[in-house]
Amino acid sequence: MSQETEQADVTKRGVVYRLPGMDAVTIRRDVGYSPGSEEALTMDLYYPPDSQTGVRSPAVIFVSGYSDLGAQRMLGCKLKEMASYISWGQLAAASGVVAITYANVEPARDIQTVLEYLRQNSASLEIDQNRVGLWACSGNGPLALSVLMDETHRNRLKCAVLCYAETLDLDGSTAVAEAAKKWGFVNPCAGKSVDDLPRGLPLFIARAGKDQFPEINPAMNLFLFKALKHNLPITFVNHATGPHAFDLFDDGNESREIIKQILTFMRDSLLP
Repeated sequence: MSQETEQADVTKRGVVYRLPGMDAVTIRRDVGYSPGSEEALTMDLYYPPDSQTGVRSPAVIFVSGYSDLGAQRMLGCKLKEMASYISWGQLAAASGVVAITYANVEPARDIQTVLEYLRQNSASLEIDQNRVGLWACSGNGPLALSVLMDETHRNRLKCAVLCYAETLDLDGSTAVAEAAKKWGFVNPCAGKSVDDLPRGLPLFIARAGKDQFPEINPAMNLFLFKALKHNLPITFVNHATGPHAFDLFDDGNESREIIKQILTFMRDSLLP
């Protein structure tokens, strides 16, 4: 298979789990969230099929730690246009939570702009700004962790999901920083530790036991050890035979069960 074919295959792969009603969710595409900036940045919002006008629903943001400038060069599309993000958005919405995917140019800056836009426009977007979760996979993990560490958002963020994600360089390791340079994701957590995470915020961590990226699991293992030492509220699941991106590439019962657990975790953490 050529590199071009592999790239196209990745962009067209949806999540291997489906829910009734996921094709009936309402999608508001390309909502501008950066008025006044040089870039016309947009977000897509996926609303549950039974959303009621005037009722504000909790939301989960699918964090992007890669600039779409690089993503478009490598993949031919923005991350929010990939089938994986579209199907995760549909799944979250079918589970009762508004899902938000977004385009970006400068990941660390633009996630802050997204959060501020949601705060200022929660009424028109029909989103409960005080019940927001984060979802991040792979190299998007460090950016999501940095947002959790930002005290500005402590009262609004209620949960986070990390799927086969890069985490933190701990105990002198530089593996995550080196991976960030190699693969092009941002690493705002450089120099940070588990001590910087909020104590009461629930985390769901899914590990791919056969992850092909050699730095991810050692960093995650140490992250988990430190987090448990601090008695953080963690839900952890290990897909022992799962590859990186098992939610897309491993169409088996265990993958589908973990995806189901993630959706239940988000719903239970965000819905009143």
